Amino acid sequence: MRRKLTLWARLCLVLALLPSQTASVAVMSVDLGSEWMKVAIVKPGVPMEIALNKESRRKTPIAVCLKENERLFGDSALGVSVKTPKFVYRHLQSLLGKMHDNPQVAVYQKRFPEHHLVTDESRGTVLFSNSEEMQYSPEELLGMVLNYSRGLAQDFAEQPIKDAVITVPAFFNQAERRAVLQAAQIAGVKVLQLINDNTAVALNYGVFRRKDINSTAQNIMFYDMGSGSTTATIVTYQTVKTEESGSQPQLQIRGVGFDRSLGGFEMELRLQNHLAKLFNEQKKTKKDVRENHRAMAKLLKEAQRLKTVLSANAEFMAEVEGLLDDMDFKAKVTRVEFETLCSDLFERVPGPVQEALGSAEMSLDEIEQVILVGGSTRVPKVQEVLLKAVGKEELGKNLNADEAAAMGAVYQAAALSKAFKVQPFLVSEATVFPIQVEFTREMEEEDGSRILKHNKHILFQRMAPYPQSKVITFNHTDDFAFYVNYGDLSFLGQEDLSVFGSLNLTTVQLSGVGSSFQKHTDAEYKGINASFNMDKSGVLLLDRVASVFETIVEEEESTLTKLGNTISSLFGGGSSEPNANVTEPVQDEEKVHPESVKEQEEAAPQEEKQEPGEKQQQEEVAPTHEKTEGVDSKADLQDEKEGATSGEEEKTTEEAAKTEAKKKAKPQKKTEFSEDVTVELQMKDILKLNFEAITSSNKKLQDLTDRDLEKQEREKTLNSLEEFLFDTQDKMYQEEYQAVVLEEEKETILARLSKVSTWMDEDGYSASTKELREKLQDLRKLCKDMFFRVKEHREWPGQLATLESMLNSSSFFLRSSKLVPEDDRIFTDVELKRLEKVINETTTWKTNTVAEQEKRSPTERPVLLSKDIESKWALLDHEVNYLLNKATKTKPKAAKPKAAKPNNSTTSESSSSKANSSKMEEKVILPKEETKDEEGAEVQQEEPPIKEPTGQNTDSLSQSQPTDKTATTEGAEEVQQEEPPIKEPTGQNTDSSSQSQPTDKTASTAFNFENQKVIGSAQTS
Repeated sequence: MRRKLTLWARLCLVLALLPSQTASVAVMSVDLGSEWMKVAIVKPGVPMEIALNKESRRKTPIAVCLKENERLFGDSALGVSVKTPKFVYRHLQSLLGKMHDNPQVAVYQKRFPEHHLVTDESRGTVLFSNSEEMQYSPEELLGMVLNYSRGLAQDFAEQPIKDAVITVPAFFNQAERRAVLQAAQIAGVKVLQLINDNTAVALNYGVFRRKDINSTAQNIMFYDMGSGSTTATIVTYQTVKTEESGSQPQLQIRGVGFDRSLGGFEMELRLQNHLAKLFNEQKKTKKDVRENHRAMAKLLKEAQRLKTVLSANAEFMAEVEGLLDDMDFKAKVTRVEFETLCSDLFERVPGPVQEALGSAEMSLDEIEQVILVGGSTRVPKVQEVLLKAVGKEELGKNLNADEAAAMGAVYQAAALSKAFKVQPFLVSEATVFPIQVEFTREMEEEDGSRILKHNKHILFQRMAPYPQSKVITFNHTDDFAFYVNYGDLSFLGQEDLSVFGSLNLTTVQLSGVGSSFQKHTDAEYKGINASFNMDKSGVLLLDRVASVFETIVEEEESTLTKLGNTISSLFGGGSSEPNANVTEPVQDEEKVHPESVKEQEEAAPQEEKQEPGEKQQQEEVAPTHEKTEGVDSKADLQDEKEGATSGEEEKTTEEAAKTEAKKKAKPQKKTEFSEDVTVELQMKDILKLNFEAITSSNKKLQDLTDRDLEKQEREKTLNSLEEFLFDTQDKMYQEEYQAVVLEEEKETILARLSKVSTWMDEDGYSASTKELREKLQDLRKLCKDMFFRVKEHREWPGQLATLESMLNSSSFFLRSSKLVPEDDRIFTDVELKRLEKVINETTTWKTNTVAEQEKRSPTERPVLLSKDIESKWALLDHEVNYLLNKATKTKPKAAKPKAAKPNNSTTSESSSSKANSSKMEEKVILPKEETKDEEGAEVQQEEPPIKEPTGQNTDSLSQSQPTDKTATTEGAEEVQQEEPPIKEPTGQNTDSSSQSQPTDKTASTAFNFENQKVIGSAQTS
């Protein structure tokens, strides 16, 4: 039992140390929507939890307020937007990766006319400009939001966090994904993956239904209508076998359909315009409310509330106080009016469903269930139109529409992090927009003329799975360029194409191709290999471009092979048999070669397979050549068997043939080597932020963060000063404070408090942090002695009671230990005298110090200090615990054997009978076992235990004492009485000069009279 407890204690200790070892292993996810964001975390002991914001809400508006020296986020920023909408930036997602002339920028400017958008001359993107000094790009503003989200996660997790998985819409193209990554880089967030929001929702759905997934494919459609866009996704769930972990569930994205501008925000804008129209019709003022940005911001806020209420009610009364020129607005809006305003939007609801089915090449009959996701799917009309479009009995509502993406993303974050081990769930994403490679090649016509031919090769088809790597081989022998562009986008509508951006991604200029070709003329040129990688974030990367060459190298025979051939020739006796084996290595090598060539052909793109004539001709020639040599050698052998002359010329010819055959039979191996080619990339869609731009943005955001921290520190110091003033002024009239302070001291403190209060009213609220801190420190220094005296008077009773109890317990323990007979004592005289000395010194100190304190006035500095009292009873506790620990670990002495007389009688009657003789042998064995036990053998006592003395307590503690494994003889006991009953730990000093006794960490610091009685019982036994 003791062993189990020890192991358990060690396990608890290890678990207690885990937080220090895993201080920063938490990860987070950010569901980055167009209007709202949700933050989730995973840390040791907290699996998959939504992080609450400072308002204790589970979702936070994506809004940043930058007003002079003030920066606000979330709900605080939205509160400012009603008063000063010019300084609040929202719906940043629609501007990411957009050039200034993109139609989406014009739409944003129309929706938020209070913002001034200018062109970034270096990149051609947009900037928010309030002044020449205050200009921020959408990436910088989004970086502020991400940094704020990390702060929320860290506050909730109570530890630093760097790693994150961020959700993005499935329809984000390459430029938009790079913009999110650059925003995270500016914020200092390490992105483990950009996961599509529809994939995150599907992962969250599958993780909690793992048991329902089997080898039979299940097709589920997720219909996600958020604030800014709508996406329909078809997902197939199925178990697949993997080499690493066997059969595991997998989700595969089969089809995606989307509408970039269909969402709840567009419905709110319709309601906003409707309310503005109603207010103008009431003619409460001559001004047009649409021209007042502040009034329109109020109407937008009311429209958001109106949309939510009309989802559950047939009508609602919209109210705005002081909308314009102090005029209130009030109007009734019905659900029918709302549905009429948005009728064209509701007609677009089935569009993403049909597009998803088309990309997946499926029908609605193959879809088992349609599940709703996103806040805007709560609108009744949306559900009605969608249900009719999919033809199902009902729509699935068994997912948390707001948090499903955040929870799925944080599960992926835990899976990607090395700090957590989660059950595998395979995820296969899909490329929404195809990507192709285009290049120009010079071709020769039949008439000998040369023309340029433009070639296209699909790199990633639509709905191709990723992450995935691909290699394209070019046959150019001189420097050239190729282009990476989007493929066929005919499935997009005209509006989507207009806001899509540039269809050209990158121009890749290669140099050094010709020099590399000329440098290795002795090797076979295999072409230029360009390695592309679509990473897990859906971002296309060009990993490497290199010239590839192939050479034929003769393999050198190893020492073992040469030795084997020598021995074979010695035992072969010059017979013709070895000649038949000469060609075997060559034939085996040629059999492997075509397979390797075939693998290379399969890895190459289809366009390279169109001209394999030369390779095939070479592959066909080699086996044929080897086959001919085999026939010639067999014919020579047949001539040698049939005919025969033994002349010297024939032997010479035969030896020459053998030597030639051996040379031809030497094995050959084809090896490939590559040489990197210089690559120059020219971005054609949106230029990446260079190092200087990112450094500048980091500094800009850090300055804002430092300013925010300085502001928070000032507010904290100001609040502490105000609290100290009010609290101390109140305490000066309390009885316990008046008892320890003189009248003069009281008047001085009150005067200083009044002076600082007056200063606070006049200049304090505009003072710097340093001034506020100095005022607070001066007041604390002035009141320090008074607070100290009050503190000591409060703590005396409890500390003195503890000391008195400890003295009584220690004295009783000492008396009980002295009553134990000398032969059975566990403690040495030195140890007992030391405890007695500590008890006497503590009693004397307590008596004298308390008497001296009683002579002093309460207004004087006390001589009886609570810390001294605590140190005194702690010393007593230390000494007694040392003795208790020693008693617990001491092994009880073995009972003295009572078999002396029976041994003698048995010896005298040894010849009486066989049974008595056997009994005698048993009695004689006992001393031998005791003697052997001195060397470490364990004895099981057959004699009944000695009866405990009357009045001794034998409770459970005495029963738990360990059994002594070294039962000794009487002579041995007499010798051992001069030594300590147990061996002291190495390095411990037990004499009177020892100042520190070892304390058992497992011993309790508190003890009672019952334990003391038990120890006495154990000693007696």
